Amino acid sequence: MTEILQLLLLFVLGIIAGIINVNAGGGSVLSLPMLLFLGLDGSVANGTNRIAILFQNITAIISFKNGNHSKFKLSFKLALFTLPGAIIGAYSAINISNELFQKILAIIMIGVVITMILPKKSIIAVEELTKKQNFHVYLAMFGVGFYGGFIQVGVGFLLMASLHYLMKQSLVKVNMHKVFIVLIYTIPALIIFVISGNVNWGYGLVLASGNMLGAWWGVKFSIKGGDKFIKTILIIAIFLMSLKLLGAFG
Repeated sequence: MTEILQLLLLFVLGIIAGIINVNAGGGSVLSLPMLLFLGLDGSVANGTNRIAILFQNITAIISFKNGNHSKFKLSFKLALFTLPGAIIGAYSAINISNELFQKILAIIMIGVVITMILPKKSIIAVEELTKKQNFHVYLAMFGVGFYGGFIQVGVGFLLMASLHYLMKQSLVKVNMHKVFIVLIYTIPALIIFVISGNVNWGYGLVLASGNMLGAWWGVKFSIKGGDKFIKTILIIAIFLMSLKLLGAFG
């Protein structure tokens, strides 16, 4: 595969990942394995993916704001509690072996597939965070921050579950808060990966360009007609990539 073809494929995958991430989560199950298959070590692929995540969520926040869907005060409050976990998670990620990282990624990807297959319950809208919910929500945000700082893949599902079950937020608000929270904790995580030399800027910026475009489309439009087909193909692709990472194909 030529370098130009690699970059083009990375850009296209970035678009798809951006759409998936903004609407639900799990887009990194495409981009992160692709970076590994392009020859990057686990830590470098993990750090490089954060460039795309950062720019993707900046774009998504702007798009949500332009659509009059923003509640930055609550989003920022929730995001602050993810920061300690994200820093610890990022440090943990750069200190594990490439082989262990790939196995962890493969197991998580299979878990993401399972969450995509399981039926989703409807979301009941509640506007404010009550005092009684504070401790559980902030504890959940710390856990989300650690997971996001460590590997990022599928963190959208964790955030959606937290905001749904603990705060009973509507779907639009879930996604609105999610992109803001991920943006905030990605900043220190990315800094750690950059300082430790675990970022490929060339691949990262190409992927980021695709993610930004996908994020913009993802906020503006919701995939309807082709959603079932795309979801099926995505599940098959994730499953095959997981088997490869686990060494099933030699």
